Amino acid sequence: MSKAYDESSVTVLKGLEPVKERPGMYTRTENPTHIIQEVIDNAADEALGGFASEICVEICPDGGIEVSDNGRGIPTGLHPVEQISVVELVFTQLHAGGKFNKKDGGAYAFSGGLHGVGVSVTNALSKRLQVAVKRDGKISTIAFENGFVAEPLQEIGTCNLKDTGTTVKVWADGKYFDSPNVSLPELERILRAKAVLLSGVKVILKQHINGEITQKEWHYPDGLSGYLNDLIGENIPAVPTLTVERYFDEDVDDFAQGEGAAAALSWIEEGVASGESYVNLIPTPSGGTHESGLKQAVFTAVSRFIQHHNLLPRGVKLQSEDVFAKVAFVLSARMLDPQFQGQTKEKLTNRDALKLVSTALADTIELKLNHNVEAGKKIAEISIRQAQARMRSVKKIEKKKGSGVAVLPGKLTDCESEDIRENELFLVEGDSAGGSAKLARDKATQAILPLRGKVLNSFEVHRDQLFGNQEIHDISVAIGVDPHGIDDAVDLSGLRYGKIAILSDADVDGSHIQVLLLTLFYTHFPKLIEHGHIYVAQPPLYRIDVAAQGKSKPPRKFYALDEGELSAVLERLRKEQVKESAYSVSRFKGLGEMNPDQLKDTTMHPDTRRLLKVAPIMDKQAMNAIFTKLMGKGEAAARRQWMEEEGDKVVADI
Repeated sequence: MSKAYDESSVTVLKGLEPVKERPGMYTRTENPTHIIQEVIDNAADEALGGFASEICVEICPDGGIEVSDNGRGIPTGLHPVEQISVVELVFTQLHAGGKFNKKDGGAYAFSGGLHGVGVSVTNALSKRLQVAVKRDGKISTIAFENGFVAEPLQEIGTCNLKDTGTTVKVWADGKYFDSPNVSLPELERILRAKAVLLSGVKVILKQHINGEITQKEWHYPDGLSGYLNDLIGENIPAVPTLTVERYFDEDVDDFAQGEGAAAALSWIEEGVASGESYVNLIPTPSGGTHESGLKQAVFTAVSRFIQHHNLLPRGVKLQSEDVFAKVAFVLSARMLDPQFQGQTKEKLTNRDALKLVSTALADTIELKLNHNVEAGKKIAEISIRQAQARMRSVKKIEKKKGSGVAVLPGKLTDCESEDIRENELFLVEGDSAGGSAKLARDKATQAILPLRGKVLNSFEVHRDQLFGNQEIHDISVAIGVDPHGIDDAVDLSGLRYGKIAILSDADVDGSHIQVLLLTLFYTHFPKLIEHGHIYVAQPPLYRIDVAAQGKSKPPRKFYALDEGELSAVLERLRKEQVKESAYSVSRFKGLGEMNPDQLKDTTMHPDTRRLLKVAPIMDKQAMNAIFTKLMGKGEAAARRQWMEEEGDKVVADI
């Protein structure tokens, strides 16, 4: 590496060179969908301002994607300062656009575009980009290749004065992206959302399939509520969808005329409640301050309703998360000057957006609740139930805390690493086996929690009563996750281990302990199974020691998981013509009989162990039926009948 560092060492990237040099700073590089979205957003901004009534996207057979609108058309005249055509300027210069001056009669009052960066990034990362503009009775075109003008602006015809609009056709350059093709599902979601949020605007997607053009149109006569009902799918709302909207008619406090928000809200008792949010039609998948404002508005409105109707039980204190935990929503905020985190605009960061949405919607939501008291009472019931569950959980955990922090079990031998991608916790049967496992482990990444005796059958134990069992309490605190249900919105950020392995003896008692622990995780920690964190270690049942066979073959040692593997090993030795007197077979009574080296080689070392990931192999209803039959306290008769019918299939370990 050259050691010279002088004035010539400094490089200045001009025009669109910064985008080509570091495309990940300006767009998502998984595929070109986002650079196409930038063009769609410009068309949507025309519609948002009331200047366009149709947006059409066409996926062409030649690999290009064409976006057209019937808005005002990009100006084609010379820029008064730069002295090049405006249409060329906005596609070739970063931070050039018509959306900066919004308060003093600018071209756009509300827009998703902010920095004048969007379509210039699209141009920079495209092999070719063509623009056709209808404006002032003229049709003009310009083309770019690799970000530079390839065909200068030229007038190619005339049109009616009222016939205006812009058409942009993009051929993305695959070398800048992991995949050269746009994501069709994501593109459809973007267009569908535009149709929902732009009342009266027709949104079309055209595709060429087998030589024929197929066309999709999106139209939501019910607006946000219709879209939300599509999002929640089969989940049945507890109350009819609540739709609220308010835009300020004049400047109010810190907000400008036209700013405000609209939202559709549904309370879901079963299943996961999810939401989508937008700012000036731009999707914000990472949320932001406008979502915080909606959460505050809902909490304020529901709290006032509960207080007004005297519905809050004694001793229950409502929190924002209690009210919003079961809310599925679509939020559309309109702001004069939104500020996003990054060019991809995935998260809104304006501090005043929280106040804007909260101020605009809180009173409106409360008014709706008081107009439909039964729905309001149902929402209050759901919120209070969430608060009571939270308070029970907090109360239980506080009993197990010292100095305000959850105390790790004293018998837990923890690992040094804090990276859950490599951390492993072994739940070991008995203190004896636990001692061997502690000596066999890799102390950097492997933790050991010995369990005393058999864990409680927790299948029919209420979640509130779980921590009455010390072993279950220790497991929960050690892994850093609270008990939960399959449909709960559980926080797994406290998870301390990426792999949680059940390590028990390879006998009937060991299998029973496995079943009890799997019942615990299936019933009360299902998200750990769903995300692939639960494993079962498979220690061997047999060891085969083979004496040395002359100078060429030193002593060998084999391990067998069960009778089948033992038979296979013995068959192999017979084929090698090893005499029966030259080898011996021993059976492990339990993990405690293994010395640390044996336990490490067979069960704990990542390169030589057998570790099975636990995953459901059938639907939830069938799984519940099996667990009920095997673990239900009132199912003794069913179990007896099952054993009588299936008992001849059992391979007994006697």
